[in-house]
Amino acid sequence: MSDLIIIGYDDHGTAQRAYEKVVALGHDHIVELTGLALVTVDDEGKSHVDTPGRMVAGSAAAGALWGTLLGVLFLVPVAGILIGGALGALMGRLGKSGIDASFRDRVRSMLSPGHAAVVLMATRMTEDKFSDAMRPFGGEVLQTSLSHEDERALAEDLRAA
Repeated sequence: MSDLIIIGYDDHGTAQRAYEKVVALGHDHIVELTGLALVTVDDEGKSHVDTPGRMVAGSAAAGALWGTLLGVLFLVPVAGILIGGALGALMGRLGKSGIDASFRDRVRSMLSPGHAAVVLMATRMTEDKFSDAMRPFGGEVLQTSLSHEDERALAEDLRAA
């Protein structure tokens, strides 16, 4: 099972510091990441996504899933892999896994111009240590879980697309 966690911040600086802390927590094995991104929204409302220099996903399928989740949540173009019916099928599958329109709307509402979010997908986490380390940064937390079956089905849908 993976947890998709989005932590929204009112300013880019706090989000950047929180992102750096998550990277450090990954190095300290407090959290095992399959995806990590810093999403900022500029004053014109355009989203920018930064990821660590080295992809954290363990496989091509995990990388494709992570990229697609970012695209669906933040309206980032997904390299043309999804068109027409494939996008509809994927959206249906995401809805069944807990990433429905309501969740996506909540994510987007926290990212108005000038705001930012740290987005992570984790397969394992020492929750108390993670929470304690992130508490000084504050932020609004949204979380959903993806079962191994959901992840596998989403990856299969992506391959079919």
